[in-house]
Amino acid sequence: MPRGTSEVSEPMYFVLTALRAGPLHGHAISKSIKELSAGRVQPSVGTLYGILERLNERGVIIVDREETVNGRNRRYFRITDEGQALVEAEARRMQEAASLVLRPSST
Repeated sequence: MPRGTSEVSEPMYFVLTALRAGPLHGHAISKSIKELSAGRVQPSVGTLYGILERLNERGVIIVDREETVNGRNRRYFRITDEGQALVEAEARRMQEAASLVLRPSST
């Protein structure tokens, strides 16, 4: 069963949520997703970079900077204002949907 909306899949939601804390590189994003989702969402490296590419193409994240660490290039991503608005709208949508189930029932 698909999760999220057609605009934001569950892994995309967690990527955007992780980037709200500031620019992160791929491994740090992956680690943050695992922590934020309590280990439930763990995209593979290829899937994560595919998500980052799609979000970048949509303009909801951008490359903040690149560094070389121990001879390896490390690309840092940052959420844009559009990305912030998108993840907040998705959070509101999920909160409204959850309230239908989680509200106290009248007996």
